[in-house]
Amino acid sequence: MTIAEKIEALRATIRHHEELYYLHDAPEISDAEFDRLMRELIDLETRHPEFQDPTSPTARVGGRPAEGFTTVDHAAPMLSLDNAYGEADLREFHARVCRGLEKPEDTALAYVAELKIDGLSIALTYEDGRFVRGATRGDGVHGEDVTSNIRVIKAVPLKLRPGAPLGRIELRGEVYLPRAAFAAMNEEREQAGEPLFANPRNAAAGAARTLDSAAVAKRGLRAFTYQVVLPQGEGPLAETHAETLEQLAAWGCPVERHWKRCVGVDELLAYVQHWHDARHELPFETDGVVIKLDELRLRDLLGTTAKFPRWATAYKFPAEQARTRLLRIEVNVGRTGAVTPFAVLEPIRLSGTTVQLATLHNEQEIARKDIRAGDLVLVEKAGDIIPKVLGPILEERPPDTQPFVMPTTCPFCGSTLVKPEDEVVWRCENASCPARLRRGLLHFVSRRAMDIEGLGESLADQLVGSGLVNDYADLYALTAEKLAELERMGKKSAANLVEQIDRSRTRELWRLLNGLGIRHVGEGGARALGTAFGRMAAIREAAVEALETVPDVGQVVARSVRAFFDEPRNAALVDRLAAAGVRMEDEAAADRPAGPGPLTGKTYVITGTLDAMSREAATEALQALGAKVSGSVSKKTTGVIAGRDAGSKLEKARAAGVPVLDEASFLTLIMKSSP
Repeated sequence: MTIAEKIEALRATIRHHEELYYLHDAPEISDAEFDRLMRELIDLETRHPEFQDPTSPTARVGGRPAEGFTTVDHAAPMLSLDNAYGEADLREFHARVCRGLEKPEDTALAYVAELKIDGLSIALTYEDGRFVRGATRGDGVHGEDVTSNIRVIKAVPLKLRPGAPLGRIELRGEVYLPRAAFAAMNEEREQAGEPLFANPRNAAAGAARTLDSAAVAKRGLRAFTYQVVLPQGEGPLAETHAETLEQLAAWGCPVERHWKRCVGVDELLAYVQHWHDARHELPFETDGVVIKLDELRLRDLLGTTAKFPRWATAYKFPAEQARTRLLRIEVNVGRTGAVTPFAVLEPIRLSGTTVQLATLHNEQEIARKDIRAGDLVLVEKAGDIIPKVLGPILEERPPDTQPFVMPTTCPFCGSTLVKPEDEVVWRCENASCPARLRRGLLHFVSRRAMDIEGLGESLADQLVGSGLVNDYADLYALTAEKLAELERMGKKSAANLVEQIDRSRTRELWRLLNGLGIRHVGEGGARALGTAFGRMAAIREAAVEALETVPDVGQVVARSVRAFFDEPRNAALVDRLAAAGVRMEDEAAADRPAGPGPLTGKTYVITGTLDAMSREAATEALQALGAKVSGSVSKKTTGVIAGRDAGSKLEKARAAGVPVLDEASFLTLIMKSSP
């Protein structure tokens, strides 16, 4: 087997397993085995770049943040759907269809009923079966080009199966977040003190429109397709909508499998009633049923209004609410120290689950609604997922209730809570607070921070609960003997974990900065700070004005960094980590002054293939000197570094008058700028 054949065979195998996992929920291999196949393909493509292909599964890996989204035109308008809210509305819709077709209103027409996915509408463009563009619905005529973000959604095929039409076609569909991914995203936002997404649709839209495709890849977005749009003048590939759905599935596209062809309104009502109750068992959120006339020829006869197709409607499920007693209001402390109040309720069944806790968002929201402990309250699941208290039933209020008063000290560690003037969220600034520690510990050991394998949720609970770990520095005092005494921890596992912890002492400075969980400082900000200052001591001593000069670090981040190190317990934690031998400076820090680098404030774009080093190495070299590396050319671009086979970015740079550096000029820049 030749290298080219081996690469193509690996791609086919990976695509097969992606389909099984993301389209059919029926994986045949473990995640570890899938990762091994992917690593093997990446290695082969890296060593043989002449065989790279934009439809390869490796092309889903997210790149650097984009500068923004451009506007694109849809092949045909993406119309909204008119709504139906009950049996009477649904029967009236059917009657309108019959009148439009000049048929008696009791005609048993065939419809296709599909679950209405609570997500973001998208248009996927394929040329000769290869994915070339992804766009949001936008205003229905124009959408945003989010190709790089759609590319990393593994449910979206980058290459259609044989049998798909050649030429240019546009597929319509929905990007959505599964329930588990939605809950995880909101948990992150709650810990960071950010407003929660009310429903999966908003969350999916927020994720899909993130400018950093690498961040999008981590969100767990999925997709379904349901429509084929051909170039103007070309006839349909099928006669019915049911056949279209079957075609999409045959081409390797994700199709929600619970659709059903229904004849007459009674069958539609039976389908709607079934999923009104059964929807809570689905792994994704649905807020209704989309009903479409099955025969495409009849759709053409009915046509559309300016807003809606006359041949379709969306049946919306009513929101589920319940009354229950609010027993007390407590507060939770997240990983970043955000202190958020929540309601403890008398248990109540709602939307298929037992609800006992509900979000109250913040102190101002409680005061606005005048919610008090002891109230009988109305509870609803926003998006049928997040329980929230809509408000009190005032006529049922007991006479002895008192307005809620937010605590001023952390109930878990006793630290004084702080609330910046321009924010609504109170915070505990003590990074070693027991309430913050467990979640913070999982972040500290994560792959993008100190990268300590073998320390998961259950072990973190044991370490914190047993008192073995009271802050991150305590990790470095753990011994295999102490760990082996914990439940379900064998001697070999204990020894392996101690070895992993020991290795983490030499991790890069940016990883430590990221792991500390400083509010507003993610991986990008941590890298920028580490590159600019080189030493933890320099960052600790830097004034807000000095921190603000670092690329990707604005006033908000600078103030947050300063506040973190001004908290005595955090400063003591960093001292303890240093005493434990955790690396506190970059390798090159001793050879260069602390502070912004020689290329700080400059932005470069790399395009094409470099001979002297990989793209990743070139990026790191520029970042080490303080430069920012972008994925697209804009008016902010300082220069474009063009290697072999440079493409459209080079053309755009020349057209915009942006300076272009060949590889020799780039290497000269690096050498002259290096201390």
